Parts: sequence; C-alpha cells; structure tokens
Amino acid sequence: MNITKEQTKHRFQVLDIFRGIFASLIVFFHMSGFTDTTILNNDFIRNSDIFVDFFFVLSGFVICYAYQNIETATDVSSFIKKRLQRIYPLHFAILIAFLLAELIKSTLASYIHINNSLQNTPLTFVTNLFLINSIAIPGVKSFSWNSVSWSISAELIAYIVFAIICFLLTAYKLSGIKGLVYTIVAVASFLLMYVLTGNFDLVHTFDFGFLRSLVGFFTGTVCFYTFKYWHKPIKEISDEVFTIMEIVIIIVLVIAITFGRDFTSFGLLYELLFFISILIFAFEKGVVSKYLSTINVLKNVGKYSYSIYMVHTLIISLFNVIFIRLLKFPISSYAYLFIINYIVIYYVSRWCYYNIELRFQHKKV
Repeated sequence: MNITKEQTKHRFQVLDIFRGIFASLIVFFHMSGFTDTTILNNDFIRNSDIFVDFFFVLSGFVICYAYQNIETATDVSSFIKKRLQRIYPLHFAILIAFLLAELIKSTLASYIHINNSLQNTPLTFVTNLFLINSIAIPGVKSFSWNSVSWSISAELIAYIVFAIICFLLTAYKLSGIKGLVYTIVAVASFLLMYVLTGNFDLVHTFDFGFLRSLVGFFTGTVCFYTFKYWHKPIKEISDEVFTIMEIVIIIVLVIAITFGRDFTSFGLLYELLFFISILIFAFEKGVVSKYLSTINVLKNVGKYSYSIYMVHTLIISLFNVIFIRLLKFPISSYAYLFIINYIVIYYVSRWCYYNIELRFQHKKV
C-alpha cells in the first residue's frame, strides 16, 4: 500500500519526543563520569550511549519518508545541500567554541588543572572541520574536539550514500526494489564492519563510525518501507493492543540497555529493537504515545534535541571546570548539580535552535 498525501504530512511527534529523551540520556551518560550519585551511575545510564544508534535508525526512517524518490543529479545536489544546512552550521559553531576553549585552557594551564582525554590536534581539527571524523584516518587514535560530532560525520556519509542509491534506482526505474536494495546495503555495511574490525559490536566511533551509521540508517529506511506497505493492516490494530506493544517494547529496551555490556557483541539486536520501536510509535495509537504528546516540555526537548546533543559536552566540561575545579565543590555535589547543568544545557540548546539551526534551515537551497 502507498501512503496517502495526508499521511506524508505527518510530523511523527512522538518519535521526535523520543529523540529528545534519548539525547538527554546521552547527556546523562556523559555526566556520569563526574559524579558518584546512583541517579547517574547505574547500568542503564552507563550504557545509554547506544541510543546514538536510535538516531541513525530514526534518521533513515524520516529521510526515506521525505525523499522516496530523487530523480535527477540536481536533486542529489539539492538534497545534500539541505542536509548540510541542517547539520553543519551548529557543528561549525560548536567546533569554533571548542577551539576557543582549547586556547583558554592553554592560557590557564599553569593556574588550574584541566583534564584532557581528547586528541585535539591540527589534524583532528581538519577531520572535524570537513566532517570526515568517523573514518579511520591514519594518526587519529581517539575522540577529538566535540567528541559526539563523529556521529554527525557518520550521518552525513549515510545521507550521501542514500542520495546516490535513491537517485540511481529512481533514474533506472527500479523504485520497486528500493526496499530490497536498502536491506542489502544495511547487511553489507554490517558485514564490512565485521571484516574491518573483527566484531559485531556497535562501539565504533572515530574509526569506523560511518559503517555503524550506514547499518542504522538503512535499517531505518527498511523500517519506513515496512511502515509504508503494511500501514493499513497495522493501523487497524486496536489502540489497546498498541498500548500493550508500546509498554512491552519500552520494557524490553530498558532491559537491553541496562544489560548492554552483555549484549553489545550482538549489535543487530539493538538495530532490531530500534526498528520495532520506531515502527510501533510511528502510529502514535497507544496510551504511552498519547500521554507523551501532551507534555509540552518533552515536545520542546524533542525540538531542541540536535542542539542538546551537540552542545552538551562543551557545557558539561565548562560546568565541571567552574564548580569542581575553580569553586572547589566536592564531587558528591554533582548529585544535585547535574540538574542545574542539564537546565543550562537546555536553555543554551534552545538559543542555538532559534539562532543557529532555524536561521540556516530557512534559507532556500
């Protein structure tokens, strides 16, 4: 079944809310290294970095939903420009902020101890600047600058691969096999990741993160085609059954994340769980979906999720320097300081959303 014109206008608000919730959990994951409170130092939060793969799968679903056909080379160029306008301005702004922070840190090095576990070098600045920091570059051995930006690099590569494949299949009138081809790309990327790394773990970032993204992104495109062709029979399932499915998949996700260290060697498990989660919540029929849709703060967190994801490592670092290094707050104080830290991240992200993200999104390509 093909999706109707009315359905293609759907916003997938609940999926946006989950994007915001999971972005926040990644924030808490990075905060957990600064505190010993059980609120943050538990197995669920420690393994919440795996939610980056939810972003990849969701991105594939949403992009494929919006771009079912790319008909010309000009359309390919336009698509990539629009994607760059979406992700690059904020990435660039935060990268420059990290550069300034690095210069300030060098000036203050003799006065205050500041940890540096990142490989912030001219080489890694270039790889970050050109968003190739999810590829195994000789001489790059760890995270650098805005550590989470590897996933933005990885997603950009997925965008480019998708645009080219979608264009070729459309141009050669092979649209009927797009779902199959996207499945093959996801599987081939997963197998190539194993060949290059020797494992199926979803832990690759600055080295082979682009393959991790391709697996997730094209899993998301397959999720879209499942949604597209099975839309009518699935939608006819009762709201009560959808409620049960929503609750069950949330419980399964919590268990799978909590025991992540035991399951990460089975990387496809998480791709499958995120696939199922997105497919279920895309219909927004259960009680959980309906309840989440009434909470305005969660809607805003979803709206600002990209900014939250991009700015949080810088804010966490600055917060730690100010409160722990300069003001000498004990580590134990982070049991409540993390709340203030998150509020600061939220409002900085809100500012970035309106003054950086929207400013460039509204420009015509």
